[in-house]
Amino acid sequence: MSNSDPIVIVGGSLTAARAIEAIRESDQETPIVLVGKENRLPYERPPLSKGVMLGNDPEDVAFTHPREWYDDNNVELRLGVAADRLDPANRTVTLSDGSELGYGSVLIATGSGLRKLDVPGTDLADVFYLRSMTDSEKIRARLVAGSDVVIIGAGWIGLEIAAAARHHGAEVTVIEPQAAPLMGVLGEQIGTWFADLHRSHGVTLRLGEGVERLEGEDGKVTTVVTSSGERLPADTVVIGVGIRPNTRLAEEAGLEVDNGIVVDEALRASAEGVYAAGDVANWYNPTLETHLRVEHWANAQDGGYAVGQSIVGKDVHYGPIPFFFSDQYDIGLEYSGYVPRGTEPEVVLRGDPKSNEFMAFWVVPEGDGVRVLAGMHVNMWDTMDAVQALIRDRAPVDRARLADPGVALTEVAST
Repeated sequence: MSNSDPIVIVGGSLTAARAIEAIRESDQETPIVLVGKENRLPYERPPLSKGVMLGNDPEDVAFTHPREWYDDNNVELRLGVAADRLDPANRTVTLSDGSELGYGSVLIATGSGLRKLDVPGTDLADVFYLRSMTDSEKIRARLVAGSDVVIIGAGWIGLEIAAAARHHGAEVTVIEPQAAPLMGVLGEQIGTWFADLHRSHGVTLRLGEGVERLEGEDGKVTTVVTSSGERLPADTVVIGVGIRPNTRLAEEAGLEVDNGIVVDEALRASAEGVYAAGDVANWYNPTLETHLRVEHWANAQDGGYAVGQSIVGKDVHYGPIPFFFSDQYDIGLEYSGYVPRGTEPEVVLRGDPKSNEFMAFWVVPEGDGVRVLAGMHVNMWDTMDAVQALIRDRAPVDRARLADPGVALTEVAST
């Protein structure tokens, strides 16, 4: 790579910051240009729904590096400007301000955008989605004691905001069309445990119910009307119905796109010199031997570093076991693994969920035992390394020993 051909990174994200770290470990000379749509330095998203939303952490805890770090590492920041067009044939990126950047390599780290709720009234004031730091600031200001907060969607973001709203004394109702929170991710059994957790902290859950419309007065939301006709008072509405990868730039450039930008295990896209990582990438995971797209912090953190190494020519085979974490009330949990769509795993519990200290494993039959696809702990720390080892080994384990808290996870192999 010629030092005259910069590395252009599109997307001001954690993925971008980590890629810069990896690049600069091996290459201190090639210019780097960071293009970010938000007029903010790259930041991490988990604090937005956790410590910052609770009021325990200042907003600047989310920033990956101070501005001086980018100056010291010869990174040109083009913030508050979007990438409008990518031309792989001529190796150029055209920006929304009309300028054009040539590149030797380009990283697309555009992340994901919000899925919007398609019902009347979502354009009223005091109706929010959480994706950016600005969104977090606005929602946090609305979480006050005695206010009525309605959250539409019982996914990770919805549940974490519900916990934060109760922390601030708000009255909280969560509406979810499925039979349990997180049902599509964790199944009904563990989803029901989450429902009980939130009910025990004063959250009203309306499960198996959708939203018909939002109503307001003087342009501000006042009421959420459910699919059953119930009218719920609402001073604030937060919508969390999922996200989708921001692939427009790649699609219009003719790159291969299928539930994200398709890349190989070195995070290389279908055009020479083009890479993708983070939420937007559907990459081949050599450990799991499949393509997958992961929307969690660990993939942005680790994938960003891996793609930076790949850009500078390192031999990269990016194959982590997917991982995420959540904090809700006095509960801390970590989950690791991958359950392919269409799989109907059994859930094996280790410990009593009523104690709020337990583990859950998603398993399928294998040989004379079961194979672990994924595992989660609740308030049982320092267990994820062992869980990931079980997943990587793919070896049969004894179901009864897996469920027995008295047996070390390293000793559950089927014999």
